[in-house]
Amino acid sequence: MTIYIVDIEAVDTRYTKQWKEHVPNLLRNATGKEVVVISGGETPQATTPGAFLNFGGTNVYKSKQLETIGEMFCEGKIKNEDYFLYTDAWNPTVIQLRYMAELLGVDIRIGGLWHAGSYDPHDFLGRLIGNKPWVRHAEQSMYECYDHNFYATQFHIDLFKKAFNTDNSKIVRTGWPMEYLQNTLSMYKGMKKRDLILFPHRIAPEKQVEIFRDLKEHLPQYEFVICQEQELTKNEYHNLLGEAKMVFSANLQETLGISWYEGALVDAIPMVPDRLSYSEMAIDAFKYPSEWTEDFNSYTTNKDAVIERIIYLMENYKDQQLNLNKQVKLLKDDFFGCSNMIKVLQY
Repeated sequence: MTIYIVDIEAVDTRYTKQWKEHVPNLLRNATGKEVVVISGGETPQATTPGAFLNFGGTNVYKSKQLETIGEMFCEGKIKNEDYFLYTDAWNPTVIQLRYMAELLGVDIRIGGLWHAGSYDPHDFLGRLIGNKPWVRHAEQSMYECYDHNFYATQFHIDLFKKAFNTDNSKIVRTGWPMEYLQNTLSMYKGMKKRDLILFPHRIAPEKQVEIFRDLKEHLPQYEFVICQEQELTKNEYHNLLGEAKMVFSANLQETLGISWYEGALVDAIPMVPDRLSYSEMAIDAFKYPSEWTEDFNSYTTNKDAVIERIIYLMENYKDQQLNLNKQVKLLKDDFFGCSNMIKVLQY
């Protein structure tokens, strides 16, 4: 049996860069099986503004992956019991993979990691395309092509099931393969803190950066930094995390959330809304009522409460270490290690 990783393209400033090496090495060590990466070649580093990927480049990348897969079938390299793992399940080539396998009589299994889609009204697909039949039928078809649909949070599973008629037989709740983060960020833990609050998210409507900008005007005693405006390298970004006392979110879309875990690893307090994936992932000490930031009008109504909570956490920063330790343990054990996915691949 060979595990083929149909990977997501690597953008240097995203976790996808680390996945290029970490995921294959992790699977080799954990399963003892041969692991082969199916890449799409060079990756455009300039993402579509506000997005996670380049909307043109990602299709060039996936098309090259499909060409490689097709050639492997033609050459007879794909065998019964081989496993194809898509690190981004929203990849239409899985339909063509299933087409080739079934028509050629090769008994493979396929798994995919779901990140987002049109079923999330705040995702790019959800906002710009919505529930148009072509995209909903495509996502339903991709789901059915997978033997295992991996989701990092129960919130994401529930969100998907609201849009599609699915049962639990193909669903696996697993943390993402991000075991490396604790070691990667260890050198930034213990840095001298300053009164710095970070907005580490993409600048996109669903992240509500305008709330963060408004808070900056009302809290001049603190430094507010929107990371994506700085064009930071990974090292520069991690240095900012190491110096920050708080990571702030008013997000309307989040099926996992990596930056606030990175912050917690280096003792930056997360302040997150009690909604989305945060509800199951964050301890009570770091959640604020969802209605405070459900939109800008809600924020305006509840601005005093938001400001009061920020001041309390910032001024009592040193008292939060036990809560931070508890938060890190929960995230590390349940959401940023892929033990459940490994169990599936060890068959």
